[in-house]
Amino acid sequence: MGVTVKDVARSAGVSTATVSRVINGDSRISGETRKRVLQCIAELGYKINNIARSLKTNKTYTVGFICPELPNSFFMNIAKGVEDELKKHGYSMIICNSNESAEQERERIDLLLEKCIDGVIIIPASDEGMHYNRFKEMNIPVVLADRLTEDFVSDSVLVDNVNGAYSAVEHLINNGERRIGYIGGDLRLTTARERDEGFRRAMRDYCIPIDESLMKYGDFHIDSGYEKMKELMELDEPPRYVFISNYFMHIGATKFLFEKREQLKSHITIASFDDIDLSSILGFCRILVGQPVMDIGSKTAQLLLSRINGEELSFPQIIRLKTHLTIL
Repeated sequence: MGVTVKDVARSAGVSTATVSRVINGDSRISGETRKRVLQCIAELGYKINNIARSLKTNKTYTVGFICPELPNSFFMNIAKGVEDELKKHGYSMIICNSNESAEQERERIDLLLEKCIDGVIIIPASDEGMHYNRFKEMNIPVVLADRLTEDFVSDSVLVDNVNGAYSAVEHLINNGERRIGYIGGDLRLTTARERDEGFRRAMRDYCIPIDESLMKYGDFHIDSGYEKMKELMELDEPPRYVFISNYFMHIGATKFLFEKREQLKSHITIASFDDIDLSSILGFCRILVGQPVMDIGSKTAQLLLSRINGEELSFPQIIRLKTHLTIL
C-alpha cells in the first residue's frame, strides 16, 4: 500500500486537515509547519493525486508562463524564480515560448486555456496586450513580469530601470566623462524606453547636451550590439565610454571590440545594464547594473497566487524592485 495522507500527518506531527491545507496552498498555515509537512511529503515519497484535488477544489494547480525567448538566460532565471515559489505551494508550471511575436502569444493563450490553468505570468513580446483580455474574460488572473504593455492593465513586477540606468551614467559623469555613447533596445519595449529615459535624465541633470549621433538603437540581441558598436567606433570621433542597455547587446558590442581592438583609436570602457552569466568578465566592462532576477520571478509568483487565492488587494499592483550597481 502506498503512502497516505495519514502517514504524512503522523510523521509531521499534524492533523490530516493540516496536510491537506498545505497541499492546497492555504495561506493560514505557518511557514514552519508548511516546511515540515512538505519535507515529510518528500521523505516519504507521498504522491499527490492532482486529479482528485482538482475535482475537490475546482483548481488545476497549474500556472502558465509565456516568455519571449526560451534560450534567453535572463528570462529563464525569472522562470526559475517563478517555479521555485510555485513549488512551495503545490503548483506546477507550463512554460511557453512566444518567439517575440504577439501572434504566437495568441496561439500560446489558446493552448493554456485548453489546459485550464489557474493563472498566467507573461513577459510581453511587444507593447501589444489586448489579446491578454481573453484570460480576464475567463476570470484567470494575469501578472506581467519585466515589461508592460500599452493597452492592457494588469498586476506587474518590474525593476527600476530608470534609476538603474541613471546610476550607471551618473558614475561615468562623476569620473569626469561628458561624451558618452549609448546602445539601447527597441523603444516599443518598456525596458528599452525606461533605460533610455534614465540615460537622458542623468545627462540633463548634469547639464550635459545629448549628442544624438552617439545614440544607437538595436533590438536587445547580440547581432545588434555588434552592429551598433561598429557604428559608434566608425564615427570620426568615437566615444571612449559607452552605456549598453542589456546583456546580449553587451556581448555583441564586446565581440566587435575584441575583433577590432588593434584598430581602435583609444581604450573603450563599457557600462552595462544586467549583471548575469559572463557580464563581469567581458573585458571592456567596468560598471554593471544588476537586477534581482530571481526575485522578479518569486515576487511575480507570490502576487499571482494572491490573486488565485482571492486575497483582497487593490488593482493593479505594480511592484518595482531595486537594481544594484557594481563597479569592477
